[in-house]
Amino acid sequence: MHHNCPEELMDIIDDLPRFDRALMNLATRLDLNLVQLNADHIALRCHQVTTAERWKRGLSQMGELFSENMINGRPVCLFSLQQPLTVGPWSIDVIELPWPGERHYRHEGWEHVEIVLRGEPDTLGKRAMALFSDHALQQKGIVFKSRTPKGENKGLPNLTLAVSDGEITLKFHCWTLKEIVASERD
Repeated sequence: MHHNCPEELMDIIDDLPRFDRALMNLATRLDLNLVQLNADHIALRCHQVTTAERWKRGLSQMGELFSENMINGRPVCLFSLQQPLTVGPWSIDVIELPWPGERHYRHEGWEHVEIVLRGEPDTLGKRAMALFSDHALQQKGIVFKSRTPKGENKGLPNLTLAVSDGEITLKFHCWTLKEIVASERD
């Protein structure tokens, strides 16, 4: 993505190696084999609307804006890239760009990767937790949370299990963002 990267995205291109290291570090702490997992998208976080607008301009040159929706009261843009990003063992071609919300993140840049775990939404938490060893679950500073983000449109129930070490987050879902967007259009 470096070689014809729009000026608007230089800061997040420079931030990718940090995210990659943090991802590998979290995977190691959790004894998680990322290669077996199916990553759907990577998400950004920013503090200012001007940053979100700049990233949106840059990402619009790198791919297609396929959804713009209000989620939990703020705009969220979803992009499908022409050239996937390499993140850990994955090639990821979907980027989630939320506008700044209530919560202030410590870092502006890449914040989480979302993993798709196919199966019943009711058992998502159980299935995700089964990926972690007891050792992983007992570590200090690792936080597990589950929640259901609310979009304006009623689509698939978008339950999420998130695991974070304060640096970055891995989120687990039953569906890809493209499937959720398609379900909201029906």
